[in-house]
Amino acid sequence: MGTPLTDMFARSISYLRISLTDHCNLRCQYCTPQEGRIKLANEELLRYEEILRVVRLAVSLGIKKIRLTGGEPLVRREVLSFIKELAQIPGLNDIRLTTNGVLLADHAEALRDAGISKLNISLDTLIPERFQQITGVDAFAKVWAGISKARELGFNPIKLNIVALKGINDDEFIDFARLTLMEPLQIRFIEFMPIGASALWDKSKYISSQEIMELLKPLGPLAPVEAKRMDGPARVYRLAGAAGSVGFISPISHHFCDRCNRLRLTSEGRLRSCLLSDQETDLRGSLRSGASDEEIRALIIAAILSKPKGHTISPDSAGDCHGQMSRIGG
Repeated sequence: MGTPLTDMFARSISYLRISLTDHCNLRCQYCTPQEGRIKLANEELLRYEEILRVVRLAVSLGIKKIRLTGGEPLVRREVLSFIKELAQIPGLNDIRLTTNGVLLADHAEALRDAGISKLNISLDTLIPERFQQITGVDAFAKVWAGISKARELGFNPIKLNIVALKGINDDEFIDFARLTLMEPLQIRFIEFMPIGASALWDKSKYISSQEIMELLKPLGPLAPVEAKRMDGPARVYRLAGAAGSVGFISPISHHFCDRCNRLRLTSEGRLRSCLLSDQETDLRGSLRSGASDEEIRALIIAAILSKPKGHTISPDSAGDCHGQMSRIGG
């Protein structure tokens, strides 16, 4: 295991997010165009053995933490066997998963046993009918069963990711935050971003983290929680006496670029040093054309050194990011 590399702006890069597939069993309004998503063919996805090779080399360069995302990672075949192999890589002891939760109840125990240490679950509403409106699928009960199963199995903390959408789910923010009073959940409100297909962006649905905090005032003061090592971009708070916490991820209103420690490997094998920039390095081509380990390491190092200082998105512009979120990895 190597020492984490530092980029040109003195940020230590120790975290790799991997999109296992762009396929998903939901059709969320802000992720899927009305005309449907163009899915990658199986041969376009990185093969598991290719991902494992990249991870081994990344760990040798100082990557310590992996998050598996999608699309929906649990729809990819043989994912549990892959995770077991991933967990055997020396020097890698923190493997996390982001899921929409639809398949979680059936897989939670096997995921824990395979080596997943922490879970993030995407859930934008607590109302079953609204869940179907947002996702196109009647699956709220399955997601809630998955959350309950994960809690029963001892996953901690369980983070619920809520994309904050004005006029769609802002009337539920207090209900989400209230969950933390009794349950050891971290509720994370994520600002809606102009990313990917421009037709999916609607500025009128944007609500800032500060506005969300104002909406939560009836619950009482939010006390800041000290950030832990390897914490992500969320600013975390706790209500008085709460078992859980409330986090805010604010890519537009409160940039966290200065402490970004991550790379992203897209489902088609492109290494991306910034979520919100389309600058990418094609690893799949090199992996399949016989590149040596040193050549792949050199590509990873180059991607780190080319990591931009910050992003350029705003409520009025997608800036330099036009990629499809399901391929990049949420």
